[in-house]
Amino acid sequence: MIMTPDMLRDFLRGLGIAAIAGGVLAVSGAFSGPGLPLVDRLLYWVPLMVAGGLWGQVCSMLVDRFVNLDDRPWLMAAALTGLMFVPILLMVWLATGLFFDNRIYPLSAMAQMAVPVLVVTGTMSAINVFVTKAQTVQTHEAPPGQAPSRFLDRLPPKLKGARLIAVQSEDHYLRLHTDRGSDLILMRLADALAELEGLEGAQTHRSWWVARDAVRDVTRGDGRAVLTLDGGLTVPVSRRHARALRAAGWY
Repeated sequence: MIMTPDMLRDFLRGLGIAAIAGGVLAVSGAFSGPGLPLVDRLLYWVPLMVAGGLWGQVCSMLVDRFVNLDDRPWLMAAALTGLMFVPILLMVWLATGLFFDNRIYPLSAMAQMAVPVLVVTGTMSAINVFVTKAQTVQTHEAPPGQAPSRFLDRLPPKLKGARLIAVQSEDHYLRLHTDRGSDLILMRLADALAELEGLEGAQTHRSWWVARDAVRDVTRGDGRAVLTLDGGLTVPVSRRHARALRAAGWY
């Protein structure tokens, strides 16, 4: 899997949050007591949290393939916690024995570490889901005199000059919906969002970007909104993006 700039940014942000969390745990003396020198607490907590953060990022990419973050964030947080827990518990068990006593603790010691590890893992999973991924990309119309979105150069020949209505992710492809029909191109939505700057629109769902001037109607039901676009195309608005779109006056 190729790491896009957006994925790299999220990856580094996640590691940064893990390092900060390690610093907070060290300063507070969590699970080790404030009597231990601060330097020792930092040397223990920060590398341990960063290592856990690395594993968490890998788990996040795996879980994201099977759980829809947009509609079921709590399920994703629970799945992340479950997937991360046992390896991180083993990591903490091994690191704690070697760091504090220069030996490997018996396996029975893991039982005493299980609850603190579960609490920290669950907290970091929730932060990963609700903070680091809680972004709604909105694109803006190009100022007068500036070139329009470079994404328009990617329109297939039969759609050249067409008005872009929406972009829909389909596996590793994007379906481009225009006023002259639709077609597929090979590209990830995360990369397309950067190139769509210059057209006014927003990501409404993990799989959709919509041009704002294409919206003709909004319907709500079961706590969710659905946008009706030019040509009768309907697009979901996920809970993840609904608040940002309401604040921007989309509906």
